Amino acid sequence: MKQTEVLAIIQARGGSKGLPNKNLLPLQGHPLIAYSVASALGAARVTRTIVSTDSEAIADAGCSYGAEAPFRRPALIADDDTPDLPLFQHALDWLWENERYRPEIVVQLRPTTPLRPRGLIDHAISLLESDQKADSVRGVTAPKQTPYKMWQPAEGGYMRPLLDTNLHEHYNLPRQKLPEVLWQTGHIDAIWTRTILEQQSLTGRRVRPIMVDPAYCIDIDTIADFDAAARAMAAETLDIYRPIRLGNSASESKLPATIDLIVFDFDGVFTDNRVLVFSDGTEAVACDRGDGLGISQLRGLGIPLVVLSTEANPVVASRCRKLGLEYLQGLNDKLAALRTVSVDRGVSMSNTIFVGNDVNDLPCLKAVGCAVVPADAHAAVLPHAHLILTRPGGRGAIREFCDVILKAFL
Repeated sequence: MKQTEVLAIIQARGGSKGLPNKNLLPLQGHPLIAYSVASALGAARVTRTIVSTDSEAIADAGCSYGAEAPFRRPALIADDDTPDLPLFQHALDWLWENERYRPEIVVQLRPTTPLRPRGLIDHAISLLESDQKADSVRGVTAPKQTPYKMWQPAEGGYMRPLLDTNLHEHYNLPRQKLPEVLWQTGHIDAIWTRTILEQQSLTGRRVRPIMVDPAYCIDIDTIADFDAAARAMAAETLDIYRPIRLGNSASESKLPATIDLIVFDFDGVFTDNRVLVFSDGTEAVACDRGDGLGISQLRGLGIPLVVLSTEANPVVASRCRKLGLEYLQGLNDKLAALRTVSVDRGVSMSNTIFVGNDVNDLPCLKAVGCAVVPADAHAAVLPHAHLILTRPGGRGAIREFCDVILKAFL
């Protein structure tokens, strides 16, 4: 039996104004868009995954996690107020005109709903196929609020009910007396291609619901939403597909065959990037106790380990002495310091690993043979990393890095 051709389209515009570069911002060490790519690639029924974007950076990020980006979305359909339909019409038209490719089902995966349960996409596709009268399947959940108790502003400073119903004063009724409502979540839309082309619609007239557990229903619109999603993922109670950047597993992380030098940034790598300031002006940082054992084992390989930091605070020296690490701090130019350390030890930059987390580390990350970043590294450094750790800075990143090196070379 011929497999149904199912195309997953991940739409990710580059010009988000409310939260700039939203689709590239890191969530647990991966750009936001990577979670939708992982969901599509993890679905057994999806036969092709593409990213529709106007941004080269987003296209590169999507491709680095296994999606395709065969075209760029025209500026005319990349505005803030552009509806979804033209994006899908453009994608289908381009694929037909350039490849003579036409799927039977299109799946829409919005990057802003990254917590997508395993099996949801396959279930939605099967549900659509099982009902030939249906035009589409849409992910929904039971909302915390009901529109029967919502109001809208009216003239004269008054307000009126949002809904006009036959229920007498429905806004005063107990929730149990009100009709059931469903809230569309953005996790999944499975649509017959004929619905898009013939009805000029992404839903059609007959829409099947597929329920999504509220625990997965976090829509990313603000930094607070990123934090909520990260907390939900850290609890490890959600069953989702985790992104894997191509070539970035521990066994394919482009580690140098010979490692002559390992250099670390300090803040955001050994620490969680926070600083506690006391009333007398002294400062404290938070580190992970597990780093000590990892560094001790790593030293056993005989590889020089050096910390380079722009921070002049004594906490850097104190922590480095505790871990038995060489350190240089109060630096204005990390790259110059890195080159000096490399020359002094007679080692090649191509055989050097640099572990950093923020934009001021970019020159060093680009200069070495292997660039490593923690899970919560700034979005701008992620495309330059050969290895993205799964643990954040100050919360296990260094210990994980040590384990990767030890596993590879022992």
